[in-house]
Amino acid sequence: MEMNITQIDTTTYEQIKTAITSKDSVVGIDAVHTHILIINKLMQIEEQLQQMQKQLNNLPR
Repeated sequence: MEMNITQIDTTTYEQIKTAITSKDSVVGIDAVHTHILIINKLMQIEEQLQQMQKQLNNLPR
């Protein structure tokens, strides 16, 4: 399942934009907050993959 930025609905896009925007940053985003969001999502994906692997390992061979 590939997703690109053009597939995100406007509401979700704006919510993400609001969450990471920082007026105090030279680049316009809060880098620490943005990285925390990314790392958290990666950890969720990793957990889901581990659960799927366990399910696959339990299938009859």
